[in-house]
Amino acid sequence: MVRTYWFVPGFNEASGNLDLQPFARIDHVEACRPRARCICKCTRRVLAGQARGYGRRTMTAAETTDKTYDAIVLGAGPAGEVAAGRLADGGWKVAIVERDLVGGECSYYACMPSKALLRPADVLAEARRVPGVPVGADARLDPAAVLARRDQVIHGEDDSGQLPWLEERGIDLFRGEGRFVGPGRVAVGDEELTSSRAAIVATGSGALMPPIDGLDSVRAWNNRDATTAKRVPASMIVLGGGPVGSELAQAWASLGTKVTLVEGGPHLLGRDEPFAGEEVAAALRGRFGVDVRVGDLVESVRAGGAGVIAELKDGGAVEGEEILVAVGRKPHTDGLGLDAIGVEPDEHGFLTVDDRMRVGGAAALYAIGDVNGRALFTHVGKYQAWIVAENLLGRPVEAIAEGLGSPRVTFTDPQVAAVGKTLQQAEEAGIDVHLVEVPTDGSPGASFQGKGTGGRSRLVVDRAKDTIVGATFTGFETADFLQAATIAILAEVPRARLRHAVAPYPTRSEVWLKLLEKWEAGAG
Repeated sequence: MVRTYWFVPGFNEASGNLDLQPFARIDHVEACRPRARCICKCTRRVLAGQARGYGRRTMTAAETTDKTYDAIVLGAGPAGEVAAGRLADGGWKVAIVERDLVGGECSYYACMPSKALLRPADVLAEARRVPGVPVGADARLDPAAVLARRDQVIHGEDDSGQLPWLEERGIDLFRGEGRFVGPGRVAVGDEELTSSRAAIVATGSGALMPPIDGLDSVRAWNNRDATTAKRVPASMIVLGGGPVGSELAQAWASLGTKVTLVEGGPHLLGRDEPFAGEEVAAALRGRFGVDVRVGDLVESVRAGGAGVIAELKDGGAVEGEEILVAVGRKPHTDGLGLDAIGVEPDEHGFLTVDDRMRVGGAAALYAIGDVNGRALFTHVGKYQAWIVAENLLGRPVEAIAEGLGSPRVTFTDPQVAAVGKTLQQAEEAGIDVHLVEVPTDGSPGASFQGKGTGGRSRLVVDRAKDTIVGATFTGFETADFLQAATIAILAEVPRARLRHAVAPYPTRSEVWLKLLEKWEAGAG
């Protein structure tokens, strides 16, 4: 085994600074000398992989004599990987530049670890609801086992499992900080790459740290800290009641942390229907013991008490061993050298694109995923990557999903799954709408998950077209209801046609039957 050192810039989200830090990993690979970045063909030779013919060789800068590519992708998160993969499958020579882990924020520090932390409490709650399962009322989660399983899900923050996928497609991975030095020219360390046809920015986003007095004087957690922590803190303050704050408040409370959640808006999940946030708040308070405070703001922070004391606008104060900041995201556009190509981000740092994801309408520069600010979801980034690849491969297409209202799921208990417009958004858009609502647990299939799962299912219906423009489902595992609603909204399926989509009995998807029956009754 050889210890390979890659000196790569580490992004300090709390300070917004880039620090050059050593990144060490033990691999069954040839030695790579310490340098500003490592250029490599991206398959790691592991003992199990040798029988399958996988091999990896680390190349020096001198060996990579041809540094001209059809496309250069900056960022190897989900959006960047999809774009690079589709172009490579289309015959393009592709390079991808990544300063951190291949797979991106979602795989290691956001979507995947947070869901791994949430799932055990969901399973325990369902087991308690179903008679005959030998789980007592005093059963508790094993925090050490939960954290260990979380580490398995994120592969110990090791991206070696992602690399064969790139190798199979002939994609060259350049590890380091990429920056533009001119049109079609990207520097990685002291080397320069050239794109002959397109450059795609897919650098993602990081946690936004608000200008709260004293916040920079304490060691505040961001989503990375909260999803990879190795111990369960005794207490925690969570700033922000959006999806990230709500999910992580529940996750840590389920493991025994005393959590105080502070949200400045009138309800949690401010971009969703108000009833959804209210149901989540009620569950956090009643089932998980979270002190949820809405309509209040943190005005200052200081060290003290259990660790951190936060002074609130209403005059009160809360304290916790840790403070987690989950108030939004900041695009990773600093340090990209955008001035060298005449591009200026918007006031929030995002890159403005058209519906083909082109920056400034140019056919040679694209931005996908969080960095363009259209809809900060992993699945939307992957969709946008498809849009770009299709256009570059000669199959013109424009994005429409974000304008309709991207599908989104908050994995609290109750889950909140929504797509399209809320009632307020539809009315603001000038659409004459009416609501169709039924209890989410009102179908026979719902009874199998036990009593008391609750929840509400709402359709926002365009009265003139008799089509759905928005849908929200709350309750037990409602995420799987969402794709049907997404298709109905995208295709503008009228009620008369949708009524022929028969939901099988006895499944929870019969919530659609209940909704359609109520929709019909109202139409009469």
